[in-house]
Amino acid sequence: MTEVRRAGAATAALWERDEEVATLTRAVDTLCADRSSPGLLLEARGEAGVGKTALLAETRRLAEARGCTVWSARGGETLKSVPFNVVRQLLQPALVSMLPEEAREYLGDWYGIAGPALGIADPGERQADPQGVYDGLVAVVRRLARREWPLVLLIDDAHWADQETLRWLAALAERLDETSLLIVFARRPGDVSGDSARHLDAAAAAGRPLAPLNALTPDATAGLTRATLGDHADAAFCREVWAVTGGNPYETVELLARVQDSELQPVEAEAAELRALNRTARGGGLVSRLEQLGVDSHRFAWAAAILGSGITVDMVARLATLDRADAARCAELLCEARILSAPDPSSGRPDGGDLEFVHPLIASAVYNSIPDALRTAMHGIAAQLVTDSGLGAAAASRHLLQVYPDDDQEVVDQLREAAREHLAVGAPDAARRCLERALQEPPLPDAHARVLFELGCATLLTAPATTIGHLRTALAMPGLDGEQRVDAVFRLSQALLHNDQLEEAVRTVEAEAARTPDPSARLRLQAAQFMWEGIHAGETSSPHRSARLVELAATCTGRDNAERALLILRGFDAMTHGESAEEVVELCDRALVNGRLAPGLGWTDTEWGLELLMMLASSYAYTDRLDRAEALFTEALRAYESAGWSGGHLALAHAYVGLGHRRRGRLREAEDSLRIAERVGRGLPLYWSATCNLIDTLLARGHVEEARVLADQYGFAPPYPSTIVLPDPRSVRGRLLLATGRTEEGINELEAAEKAAAVRGRHNPVVVPWATELARALATEDPGRAARLASDARDRAERFGTDTAIGEALRCAAALETGRRAVRLAAQAVTYLEASPCQYEHAAARVEYGILARSSEELNRGLALADSCGADGLVARAREALAAGHAGHVG
Repeated sequence: MTEVRRAGAATAALWERDEEVATLTRAVDTLCADRSSPGLLLEARGEAGVGKTALLAETRRLAEARGCTVWSARGGETLKSVPFNVVRQLLQPALVSMLPEEAREYLGDWYGIAGPALGIADPGERQADPQGVYDGLVAVVRRLARREWPLVLLIDDAHWADQETLRWLAALAERLDETSLLIVFARRPGDVSGDSARHLDAAAAAGRPLAPLNALTPDATAGLTRATLGDHADAAFCREVWAVTGGNPYETVELLARVQDSELQPVEAEAAELRALNRTARGGGLVSRLEQLGVDSHRFAWAAAILGSGITVDMVARLATLDRADAARCAELLCEARILSAPDPSSGRPDGGDLEFVHPLIASAVYNSIPDALRTAMHGIAAQLVTDSGLGAAAASRHLLQVYPDDDQEVVDQLREAAREHLAVGAPDAARRCLERALQEPPLPDAHARVLFELGCATLLTAPATTIGHLRTALAMPGLDGEQRVDAVFRLSQALLHNDQLEEAVRTVEAEAARTPDPSARLRLQAAQFMWEGIHAGETSSPHRSARLVELAATCTGRDNAERALLILRGFDAMTHGESAEEVVELCDRALVNGRLAPGLGWTDTEWGLELLMMLASSYAYTDRLDRAEALFTEALRAYESAGWSGGHLALAHAYVGLGHRRRGRLREAEDSLRIAERVGRGLPLYWSATCNLIDTLLARGHVEEARVLADQYGFAPPYPSTIVLPDPRSVRGRLLLATGRTEEGINELEAAEKAAAVRGRHNPVVVPWATELARALATEDPGRAARLASDARDRAERFGTDTAIGEALRCAAALETGRRAVRLAAQAVTYLEASPCQYEHAAARVEYGILARSSEELNRGLALADSCGADGLVARAREALAAGHAGHVG
């Protein structure tokens, strides 16, 4: 058993905590020993009052004694709805101490992204990308950790931290290997659920738990009792203290304080009074003690509990309707009663308050003791006070969320404004709560649909299924007219797309276009219809779609964005159908303005969505115009990074950069970019594209087993998404199956790709390369069919007309021939692929030609190209042929 120490009441909660303190000491020593040491996160977990706060205080003492910078924050039960509340407590003091220009220069590009969430910069008008904000906050901490090293962050009551802070904490915990920093947080088991629990558990899993915090033993309780009351406290009295409190350190300290106040003697004869004294320290007993302090003090405590943070005497006086002098007197009484106290100046918390509750248990007990109706009314008054103080709608919204609905349009307007502020700082869940509460008020009929529309926009990226319901309801009500209605329909179709309901998305815009009289609005809806049909992978599409696109595009000059959209859609349709690549490029070029994207059609513009630009970039990528495709990919990266959109949007940009690398033959770079693209979000259609491209790249590199493991891990198998995936997933999976020796399954998959392509008329041999893969697979089993497939593939390649398509068709034809004819076809393939920008295919053609022609010169040229591409399998094949005297037959 841990030796019972003689100590003062101030260290009460550290009794029997030697192991935990030793762990904390080692952690501080490790941090201070080496600026390059990896970071560490420690979790203190225990029930209320068991001593978590005391351990954090001891961590502060140990760290400051070693010269560390220490910042701390605390969650609050009534403040969980305030986004970024706890992270602001931690970081804001250090940043507001800088001059504005110094902070802007110090944070660099992250200032405009993370600054609004931290409350040091005004939020913009555009909705912030949450992932970008969290990445920005992590970057801010890493910079501060270098500047303030050694830095220690302490978070108390993390179970009551806001969801946004917990998501940031989980993100930071993942990066601690790169940041010399110590984080210690305290939490209760339970008391948190949903996404907050998931983020908190993820943070804990990335760190190390301290030893479980248990109640004090009877011996430790006796030692603490004698240290507080004197050595004359007898054994029976000490045993009763332990029995009454259960060894809970907080309750023990409070009970012993009550004993001192009452002048009770610590002897067996007085022990019977302990239970009554203990009841005054919590729950109903605490409320009774408050009542004994007088009506004014009771009201003051209630008002302080309503405010929760930023508790100033002036603000409480206004909320409790007390004059300033009476409020000051109440504050003194409550401090003397150890209910309130002045904030610890070392905490550095920026809430601007004069007072705080001594312990969260007291704050919760006081708040919960307020009668329901009165508590609701006080929140309403508090909201008005916060608004009048100029703190903004977002700050007032946590109070408005607690007010009963009362058909108050001012409340609706405030909540809508608060939602806009929350979206601007990257807190869509907080915005959703505000708008859902605004609907309960409810809004006036002419505003109801607009609130639903705003709610749908707020949840579009995080909950497309919920968005669908909100937008459908909004569109069924009066209030959305003209451009706003068209925008709502377009966003509804986007939500249906993200929810894998593509056919419904098509029907939605088609129906709206049919009843829209305005030509400009109708053209936008028709373009959306063509766009969703263009990326549909299933069998359903509107009749004569391609013919109608040809007809509409023929009249388009690119004078506005609707016409530019139709030109892009026509170009993409022509590209997937394998029409003339020259015509595809001409159509796409007409959609640009001086070679650049038109205003309103940028990667971060929301009117048309990013799908249109993905089509444009893909059309260039598969027509051998990689210079233009890569310019678009690079512009997407730059736009998303500049806007702080580092979630799914940035991951998508990396996926398309990976596609550019893959087409160029830069296979190592392609793999790196495509692995970053995993953040698109598993299960989404765009995730399929990233995964398909990554498997295709691994196969090109010759990493077959890695590709197989990845395919199994990510479920790269039927059923496929309803949206088109580039390159064709059936063709890629068929090639994977063949490469792993599952020949029959591979042939079946390629035949399924053939049928799917025929249904949709997608005959581009580069995008859907099933024919050449199947021809090679059938070369021995059914040479006649293989020859027909290769001939058809060559015809389609020549119709499409790119060097890559023709060269690949010739490679396939050479693989099916022997003798001089095979050599001649292989030489022709080299000629075409040498002129294409696709270096991997060029390298493969060189190696195959070198083998057929028995040319060490060609093999060495192919080997050098393959090595520069990172095509390890092709390198090995070339070296093997060279070692064998470059004899053999390609196949």
